[in-house]
Amino acid sequence: MKKLLLGNAAVAQGAYEAGVRFVSSYPGTPSTEITECMATYPEEEVFVEWAPNEKVAAEAAIGAAIAGGRAMTCCKHVGLNVMADPVFTDSYIGVGGGAVFVVADDPGMHSSQNEQDSRHYARAAKIPMLEPSDSAECLAFTKAAFDLSEEFDTPVFLRLSTRVSHSQSLVEIGGREDHPLKDYEKNIAKNVMMPAFAIKKHVIVEGRTQRLKTYAKTSPLNRAEDNGGKIGVITAGICYDYAKEALGDRVNYLKLGMVFPLPEELLRDFAGKCEKVYVIEELDPFLEDACRAAGIDVIGKQIFTLLGEYTPNGIRKAILGEDPAPSVAVEETIPGRPPVMCPGCPHRGTFYVLKKLGLTVSGDIGCYTLGAAAPLSSVDTTICMGASISAAHGMAKVRGKEFAHKLVSVIGDSTFIHSGITGLIDIVYNKGINTVIILDNSITGMTGHQDNPTTGLTIRKEPTRQIDLITLCRGVGIDRVTVADPFDVKEFEQVVRREIAADEPSVIIAQRPCALLKSVKYSGCASVDAEKCRRCGMCMKLGCPAISRDPGSGAIRIDRAQCNGCGLCQNVCPFGAIGKEGD
Repeated sequence: MKKLLLGNAAVAQGAYEAGVRFVSSYPGTPSTEITECMATYPEEEVFVEWAPNEKVAAEAAIGAAIAGGRAMTCCKHVGLNVMADPVFTDSYIGVGGGAVFVVADDPGMHSSQNEQDSRHYARAAKIPMLEPSDSAECLAFTKAAFDLSEEFDTPVFLRLSTRVSHSQSLVEIGGREDHPLKDYEKNIAKNVMMPAFAIKKHVIVEGRTQRLKTYAKTSPLNRAEDNGGKIGVITAGICYDYAKEALGDRVNYLKLGMVFPLPEELLRDFAGKCEKVYVIEELDPFLEDACRAAGIDVIGKQIFTLLGEYTPNGIRKAILGEDPAPSVAVEETIPGRPPVMCPGCPHRGTFYVLKKLGLTVSGDIGCYTLGAAAPLSSVDTTICMGASISAAHGMAKVRGKEFAHKLVSVIGDSTFIHSGITGLIDIVYNKGINTVIILDNSITGMTGHQDNPTTGLTIRKEPTRQIDLITLCRGVGIDRVTVADPFDVKEFEQVVRREIAADEPSVIIAQRPCALLKSVKYSGCASVDAEKCRRCGMCMKLGCPAISRDPGSGAIRIDRAQCNGCGLCQNVCPFGAIGKEGD
């Protein structure tokens, strides 16, 4: 049966067909849907979970593989940074059942803080990496990755990119293969990576890499397409599709499905049949550098950018010198549509107060990063998951008590569980006086409403123990823990003022659910009483998409199509000019 699937869904289908028994991940765009799709398969066949963070997820998957079951963990590129520690060591340990680490890169930074190229991890950790170019290959390469893992006693990377993860193409659906749980045997020399054993395993890893290079020469994952052209193109992943669309059959192709280790002889043989060879790859010159190291003269980043995503038109122009067909120009100016917090977003009240108080805000990764955008313009720094707390601790220690009393960290509930707890412990242990605001919106919002340890539900919506943030914070040594509603702006402002003035660490839990949750029901659209309105613009400072000012008269307008009746604008209007329709 053929079916149209997202690349991510195809990876899930491939893992299911390959007999995967255990999947643990932390959500991260563009990889999230893989694990969500895995949760649709029968629980008696595959256990699926959201882990607190990527490191825990990888460790759990590695443990499942050591115990004899096929296991997988999925993350985005920056999530691979978090799970790198166990991944590098697992390269030495190897597997019992097959282990696959799926990493989705984000060229163009559609939802990421950097454009990291994860292929470098494969080379650094000496772990083979496969890279599919469409949904059919996502399914096939996932199955191949599990087989390779067990054949060579190694974890295997599967690298996706945003366009592969989130595009759809036809795949052939098959049945689940029977891969019995392998026997578990105590093997200290294999599984305990203390120096005496690890130094011997390094020898094995190097030998394995050589055997994988030999395999890569004849592997069907790598294929040459001889179209009788004088120009050759070496490429992989989504860039293969771009190149085929741009250049058609006018050039020859070496499509690499295994991007580490590379088949050097195959590369040389292909290049030797062409007068000129181009390497087309997004982000870093990973393949290009490998070709040059093998003595192959190629053209790559001399004509292609290191930045962002490629396009067929850009490739055609760079290689053939052909301009794209003229496009149709739209006469009217199209307004920009930058990302904004949704109408009714609970974070808007928090940032309104922090901006009003003129505080320095150490930010984190999530929907609330948009607190940096005008008109709230509240967030001063954003580094990585959990860094809001740790970075603020460093800022306060360097600049002193006076600065600390005008400094707060903001972090989401899911992100706090992910990697904020240890930063809070650092503050307590090292006698900091920082104030941390946990933005508790009752869900993992930015990646599409995944449950987490604070929601009391598993990935399959089964009830489970719910982490109590108050008890947790007090358990690590925070005596001052306050729960406040960020939409009650007067009370919330008083709470913030009180806590930042304290000479001891404190936590404010800004508690209000995400406005997009089905359980959240606001009533009535906001409306403006023109007679009471002084056009002071206080409501405009919220940055709510539903509120605008008439360009001619300056009158405040509320868009019924966008307003969900959350009531925040009512709470900030100093003249009582905003109410609810029908009141």
